[in-house]
Amino acid sequence: MGQIALEGMEFFAFHGYYDEEQKIGNKYGVDLYIRTDLHAAGQSDNLQQTVNYEVLYRVVREEMLAPARLLEHLGHRVIDRIMAEFPYVRSVKVKVAKFNPPLGGICHRAQITLVRKRAGQR
Repeated sequence: MGQIALEGMEFFAFHGYYDEEQKIGNKYGVDLYIRTDLHAAGQSDNLQQTVNYEVLYRVVREEMLAPARLLEHLGHRVIDRIMAEFPYVRSVKVKVAKFNPPLGGICHRAQITLVRKRAGQR
């Protein structure tokens, strides 16, 4: 078992509860952590026996392009896609942050963290 992480991904996207946020856009950060068996890839040095980082990034980018009102909804969409496209991934943890959220004061970022384990996994 092992972990693959893509940390510090940044996107300019059009998410937000308020209509203005979806028109103006904002900067977002995403950290992604997946747990899967990395033994075969470690032995073979073969990309086909692991999770391709480029594909993981593409999945996150595609979900970031589709507007959402809530970070929670966006995070669940990312997890849903990864679990569907990579059946051998055992768990996914995603953090989604909105930089400088419109809260009426200073806040560097608002962030949610979601974790999901595949059924039957500890």
